[in-house]
Amino acid sequence: MSEQQLPVVVIGAGPAGLAAAAHLVERGLDPLVLEAGSAAGSAVREWGHVRLFSTWSEVVDPAAEKLLAPTGWVKPDAATYPSGADWAERYLQPLADVLGDKVRYGATVTGVSRVGRDRIVDADREAQPFTVRIQLADASEQRVLAHAVIDASGTWATPSPIGGDGLPALGEKAASDRISYRIPDLDNPAARARYAGKRTAVIGSGASAFTALATLAALSTSDDGAGTHAVWVLRRGISGSTFGGGTADQLPARGALGLAAKAAVDNGHADAVTGFRTDAIERDGEQLVLVGDDGRRLDPVDEVIVLTGLRPDLSFLSELRLGLDERLQAPVELAPLIDPNQHSCGTVYPHGVNELSHPEKDVYLVGMKSYGRAPTFLAMTGYEQVRSIAAALAGDREAAERVELTLPETGVCGGAGLFDEPQATPTDGGGCCAAPTTLTIGVGAPASSGGC
Repeated sequence: MSEQQLPVVVIGAGPAGLAAAAHLVERGLDPLVLEAGSAAGSAVREWGHVRLFSTWSEVVDPAAEKLLAPTGWVKPDAATYPSGADWAERYLQPLADVLGDKVRYGATVTGVSRVGRDRIVDADREAQPFTVRIQLADASEQRVLAHAVIDASGTWATPSPIGGDGLPALGEKAASDRISYRIPDLDNPAARARYAGKRTAVIGSGASAFTALATLAALSTSDDGAGTHAVWVLRRGISGSTFGGGTADQLPARGALGLAAKAAVDNGHADAVTGFRTDAIERDGEQLVLVGDDGRRLDPVDEVIVLTGLRPDLSFLSELRLGLDERLQAPVELAPLIDPNQHSCGTVYPHGVNELSHPEKDVYLVGMKSYGRAPTFLAMTGYEQVRSIAAALAGDREAAERVELTLPETGVCGGAGLFDEPQATPTDGGGCCAAPTTLTIGVGAPASSGGC
């Protein structure tokens, strides 16, 4: 089999990976999607209780919709907001089902290289196909050859630690029984019992932290939540941008996140501690004490929720020649465009194959993973990325370099909306965004369906 007849291996059957497969099929190319989990959108399902701040119109890829249409699939109401579970069950899994045997489950990628060439060897490097090593659910190993590799494996599995220096805080591992790196699902009885009536530190300043604060605030006012209190730990001070775009955000549900966090503090359900970089975690009986790098010690807490971002797992790509920014671990051409010190979701320039290319030809990181440690990713961005890459792999450079995306402006990225009802109507201003019909800020949010 010639290299051109080999499949394009796509790592991950999440939103970006399945969209990549749909665009490759549309271009007449053969994708093979390798998914470590047992179903499509395995990572998305882990935060299924969270409601997105983007509407259905913004999280369904056009090429994927074309594949689904002949099956009788009915697109959900474009103006409503799906939860993670909705997204997985009503879109990602049907899309994977349409792709059929082009998607393999229980296939964990453990290494990618060129056949017969480690990263040192130059000779005939680009003439060799890629070799993708996978481990199956039964622990057996296989090797797959590929014409190109699109890594859409995301960053969900590698949350950042507590330490302000990027390393685990001293004592963090020893206290792991009291630390979570996820937004709690308080519809789950075990999770609810864990946080009800407890004092919980929430560490982080993004949309996920906003969600956790609002979730705990709602719990504190419920019949079984008396005594619930949050301590919001921020590495920086509070400024006008701390709470995101608010009512000026073109994604209303995203703007509501920051307002919900502010309400949690204003209404006394959370205390804010600013300028605190955690250096150590110490046991104090059954509780934990956070110690800052300046020597400050916070009052004891029962639980800690760490929402300090995610980072890419690059270990299985170590034999490839990647060009990554030394700070963000994103492709070097993309990094200046997504630097979180300079950009929000809406100010990121739409990008594609040019910004995502590496010294190793025909290898691409897409979706959340392409952003490295930057938190400003939106699903629409990933769909545009894979459209461009599929066009390039098919030889259509003009289409690959054409920009086909406009992003909504302002706000904090990477979280979801908070509101009582998922039904929504378009804003008066038109555009791509919609507002929830019922929006409850602070004490009354989120709904029982969850959301962050």
